[in-house]
Amino acid sequence: MSRRVIDLAIVGGGLAGGLAALAVHRAQPQLRLGLFEAGESFGGNHRWSWFTSDIGGAGSELLTPFRKTEWATGYEVFFPGHARTLGSTYCSLASRDFDAALRRELPQEAIRTRSRVAELAPDGITLDHGERIPARAVVDCRDFEPSPHLNGGWQVFMGRHLRTGSPHGQKRPIVMDARVDQHDAYRFVYTLPLGAEELFVEDTYYADAPVLDRSALSGRIDRYCDAMGWHGDILGGETGVLPVITGGDFSAYRRGLGEPGVVRIGARGGFAHPLTSYTLPFSVANALQLAREATLPGEQLAALFEKRAHDHWRAMRFYRQLGRMLFDGARPEQRYRIFQRFYRLNEPLIERFYAGRPTRLDRLRVLTGKPPIPIPAAVRALLGKGSPLVHEKAR
Repeated sequence: MSRRVIDLAIVGGGLAGGLAALAVHRAQPQLRLGLFEAGESFGGNHRWSWFTSDIGGAGSELLTPFRKTEWATGYEVFFPGHARTLGSTYCSLASRDFDAALRRELPQEAIRTRSRVAELAPDGITLDHGERIPARAVVDCRDFEPSPHLNGGWQVFMGRHLRTGSPHGQKRPIVMDARVDQHDAYRFVYTLPLGAEELFVEDTYYADAPVLDRSALSGRIDRYCDAMGWHGDILGGETGVLPVITGGDFSAYRRGLGEPGVVRIGARGGFAHPLTSYTLPFSVANALQLAREATLPGEQLAALFEKRAHDHWRAMRFYRQLGRMLFDGARPEQRYRIFQRFYRLNEPLIERFYAGRPTRLDRLRVLTGKPPIPIPAAVRALLGKGSPLVHEKAR
C-alpha cells in the first residue's frame, strides 16, 4: 500500500472490522481500503453464532461469502426445571472461514495483517514500527476495553472443538444446558454439532469477576463430555471474557476512547447486546450503514456513528435493567431461574429479545408473572449502580 491517502483505514480485523471492509468494498469498490489487524489472521481464534431472525435480508446477503454451519431444525435448552426445543434456525461461523472469505473477497492491497496500530487520528494511523498511513477517515473496530465508566458483570467462557471417535448423535445445537453445577455464577454449557463426529462444546459463566481459570474450566468440560458420552480428540478451542453491561456513564466512556473525529463501531464503540454480549447483528447493521455513507468526510462519518452509538445505548436500556437484576438481585447459584423462566415465553418474543428488538408488550411480558427473584432484591438491584467493568488477568 503506497503512502498516498486511502479512503478508509479500518483498524481491527475482527467481526466488526471485517464485515465493515467487506460491505464497503462491495458497495463502493472504487474506494481504497485498508483493513489493519495486529494478528496473523482476521477474526483471531473465535466462533460467532446467531439466529437467522437476528438479521434482515441485506444482512444475510452480506454474510453469503462466508462458509457457515446452519441448523434449520432449531435448538434445545435444558434447565433443572424446564427443557424445550425451539424452531429458530441457528447459524455459526468459525474465524478460519471468516479469514478465508475476507482474503478471497477483499482487494489484496486492503489486507494488512501483522499490522499493529499504535496511534489513531481522524486523518490517519501510525503503525507500531512508525509507518504513518494518511486516510480520509479512520474506523476503530477494535475489541472492547474495560472501563470504570461502565458497570456490570462478565461472561467468561472456554470452548473446545472435539472430534469424537464415533457418531455423537446430537442433531441440533444446545444453546443452554444449565443442568450443571453453578459454581457461584450462572453457568451453562453450549454445544454445536458441527458434523456427525464433530462438536464444539463451550462452558460459559455469568460471573461477578472476570476471572478465567483455564484449568478448572477444562476439567469441567471433561466431566460434561464424559457425562454426555462424548470422547475423542481435541482439535482446538477458544477462551474469552466479555462484558455484560448493566449501566454507567456512556458519554464519559465514549470520550475516554480517544480523540474525536475517529469513527468508532464494534464492541469498543459500545455496539453489543448488553445482556448476551452478542455483537453480530449490530456489526452487520453498522457495516451496511458504513457502506451507504462511506464517501462522506471523516468528521461527518464520526458524528453519524457517535449519534448511532448513543441511540443504541438508549435502545438497550431494558437489557441493562435485566442485567442489574441478574447480577445484583439474584444469588449466583439461583441466576439460572431467570433464564429458565424466560425460556417458557413464546418463541417470537425470544427471537426479538436476542435480536435486540423487543416490543413494549414483550418488555411487559418479560417482567410480569411470578418473579424468578424476590421483588425487594430486584428493586434494590434496579436502584443500585453495579460494579465497575475493570478487567483482571486470566489464570
